[in-house]
Amino acid sequence: MAFHLKSIAGHKARAGLAALALALSSTVALAADKLQYFTWSGYELPDFNKSFLTAHPDGVEATIFGDDDDAFTKVKAGFRPDIAHPCYDKLARWNKEGLLQPIDTKRIKNWDSIFPVFKNLPDLQAGDGKVWMVPWDWGNTSILYRTDLVKNPEASWNLLWDKQYAGRMATIDAVHDTPIVAALLAGVNPFDMTPDQMDKVAEKLREQRPLLSSYTTDMTSVEQALASGQLVAAMTWNASATSLKKQGVPVEFMKPKEGMLTWACGFVMLKDAKNVDLAYDFINSRLDADSGKYLIQSYGYGSSLGTAFAGVSKEELDKLQLPSDPEVMLKSTIFTGPMKQNDDVAKMFEKVKAGG
Repeated sequence: MAFHLKSIAGHKARAGLAALALALSSTVALAADKLQYFTWSGYELPDFNKSFLTAHPDGVEATIFGDDDDAFTKVKAGFRPDIAHPCYDKLARWNKEGLLQPIDTKRIKNWDSIFPVFKNLPDLQAGDGKVWMVPWDWGNTSILYRTDLVKNPEASWNLLWDKQYAGRMATIDAVHDTPIVAALLAGVNPFDMTPDQMDKVAEKLREQRPLLSSYTTDMTSVEQALASGQLVAAMTWNASATSLKKQGVPVEFMKPKEGMLTWACGFVMLKDAKNVDLAYDFINSRLDADSGKYLIQSYGYGSSLGTAFAGVSKEELDKLQLPSDPEVMLKSTIFTGPMKQNDDVAKMFEKVKAGG
């Protein structure tokens, strides 16, 4: 009897361990079934993918990067999300490293509603009806300044080099923003520089360095500093202008005579993505017209979808300084395409920031 009781106890123990193992394996499987999304701060909001979350409650886990150079470095080093959200100018670099798999446009329900100017970007096509990126958002980089503290400035990027505002200006800590502007002011093609031209850009950046309070991608801190008057001008994206105007802060998003920068970003699928079906569901949810409308109204960024703009009044778009057709914007701005010397410019920029 003792042996029998011991056997029963042993059986129950084994059964308990098996149940525990099953529970643990289910938990691991559940975690593995979550879409892993690598994106910019603010783009992880559930409002952008409501239909996805209806079908897959708690089905996405977002990881935030500082900028897409930071994202590229992390993915290249081994971080493996399912979907990432870089900008178009970095697409060729991701592809060159073999990090991506093509996305089948037949599985993208609103592909035909994406503006042709974005669907037809060079380097996007992967052949056989597939693409390397699904464009989702676009916008501008410019100077956001306090109209009560900077009176009637010349509409020029030179404002961020104005010595009278030394210590009260900030710029974006990203190779595809500040160095591009320095190149424009130095009379150099930002996207293809000779070594001598890069030296000119470096010198322009050195002129600016002692005038700045910071190089940053933390737009929340920049907005707070502009609202308090600690900063009078900063390089920002549309969202900062939209946010501060809603708060009643007297700011203007400049249209520099040299041209605003215009960028486009979107979704790429990583080569080793474990949740491909979820990735397609997520992209399709993000391409709902309501998602694009929320992007426009909340951040002042453009959607890649004409159907999203159809839901926003002309009056509201005018306040956001956003045309309903991106081609109108691109006629007067500088589109940030790939930089042939991206790595060299990045090294130069780091050296200048460090005092070199």
